[in-house]
Amino acid sequence: MAATAAVVVLLLALGGGGLLVVAAGILGLVVCAAGLWWFVARRGLMRLLGAFVAVAAPVGVLVFYARSGLWLIALISSLCWAAAVTCGRAALHRARPPRSQRPVRARRPKRAVLIMNPKSGGGKVARFGLVERARRLGARVILLDPSAPADVGELARDAVEDGADLLGVAGGDGTQALVAAVAAEHGLPFLVISAGTRNHFAMDLGLDRTDPSRCLDALADGEEIRVDLGDVCGRPFVNTVSFGVYADIVQSPEYRDDKTGTALRLMPDLLAREGARRLDARVDDTRVADQQALLISNNPYVSPDELGGGGRRPVLDDGELGVIGIRVENAAQAAELALRGAQAPGLTVTTARRVEVTAGEPRLPATAGGEEERIPVAAGGEEERIPVAVDGEALWLRTPVVCSVRPRALRVLLPRDRPGVPPAAPPVDWRRLLALACGRAEHTAPGEAVPHRRTVPLTGTRRRPGRVS
Repeated sequence: MAATAAVVVLLLALGGGGLLVVAAGILGLVVCAAGLWWFVARRGLMRLLGAFVAVAAPVGVLVFYARSGLWLIALISSLCWAAAVTCGRAALHRARPPRSQRPVRARRPKRAVLIMNPKSGGGKVARFGLVERARRLGARVILLDPSAPADVGELARDAVEDGADLLGVAGGDGTQALVAAVAAEHGLPFLVISAGTRNHFAMDLGLDRTDPSRCLDALADGEEIRVDLGDVCGRPFVNTVSFGVYADIVQSPEYRDDKTGTALRLMPDLLAREGARRLDARVDDTRVADQQALLISNNPYVSPDELGGGGRRPVLDDGELGVIGIRVENAAQAAELALRGAQAPGLTVTTARRVEVTAGEPRLPATAGGEEERIPVAAGGEEERIPVAVDGEALWLRTPVVCSVRPRALRVLLPRDRPGVPPAAPPVDWRRLLALACGRAEHTAPGEAVPHRRTVPLTGTRRRPGRVS
């Protein structure tokens, strides 16, 4: 009804500029996307011009609406569309609610070993007193020395040989993955302590990222689930493996100290430089060619726009990799991506069990015949190394780089009392919504099995009043 109302408002206002509202909005979006492309892909005067265009386009649309007297039509139509999307997502979620994996009550570990990085997250280990609290709960703590880098995987293996019955990490996602692999190898439960900078894995498990000490409650009163573990050429990952633009950027020594400045300095060469190497991939049995960036995730994100800081994976035990590929060569393709989203030819969004990535052939400028010339890969190219970012850590790996997933390989110990993660909003499928409105779509009652998705528990069990840990 809200979507229909949005269209009706525009149709009734045709004489008063209904079409102008739509045309101005689309034009503003296209121009803004082109400006953003110039800003990230150019330097000097063109970058300044791109920044100006990206800001001026939406401001210009708003000024046009106000001066032409169309602001009320635009406002009412926008509010109707917002209501339509909100109600549509709620309807789709209720029609097919996620099925939570039932946690298993865990035994209290007797010889827990926790590896803690005192520098992670700007010093969260000391700030939240994690070492002292873990020891009070009976855990042995291995505190890493920032001045003497250690092999955390080897430390975890030594702990297992000494009889550890649980492994845990207070650190970033890269460190979490290395120790998680050892825990999975020996069938031990793994404890995630959200002491990193972003803690994406902890977020998707529903843990408290503001107070990592709450994760330690699992040592006294915990429950266990099983989740998937990603693998890239024998190295584990819990979140993502990135190829292309982002992987090239994180290789820079300046990246850790100045992420934004380093990215802006390198992006023009990585996106628009002639002869820049692209990526080819085989996603299961499908070939994806000439990509500027590829992101492989341990279970898919809800949608491509969920990859920022707030991006979430509603499923962590589905046995699938999420695959997102991007190829945007100019401002026109950037505008098309802004208009069509996941339907744009420059964006590939899919899932797979196995992804094999190789370095594609660099492109040269178009020849006289209008075709792009490709530089042949030298003999022995299969031994070429390419930059890869594994859970944010910069690596160089030999091609082909193979990504796969180990279904439900990792036992994760969680505190029973945890904040949880709000259910992710499903993408709006208007065809399915119409079927729901007409009563033709299949409904799934809460608690019933969902054939194509399974979801880890996103909300913890609250303690009863008076219960003492």
